[in-house]
Amino acid sequence: MAYNIVKEMIDPKTGYKSYILLTDGLSQIWDLKNEKEAERIATMMTQNSDSGWVYKVRKSCGRNENN
Repeated sequence: MAYNIVKEMIDPKTGYKSYILLTDGLSQIWDLKNEKEAERIATMMTQNSDSGWVYKVRKSCGRNENN
């Protein structure tokens, strides 16, 4: 099972939420194999956010390679 880190941004004027998946250096969605490591990184990024964004972990959507 792979995990992704999602940045949750809330527009202070409208309250509208936007979600952005973090990517690696090749602009591919960043997949982490270890849930605890993903949680650690998300917590660290939330604590270090200058803008107050929140980072969350989600399970990666699996692809069916047979299609």
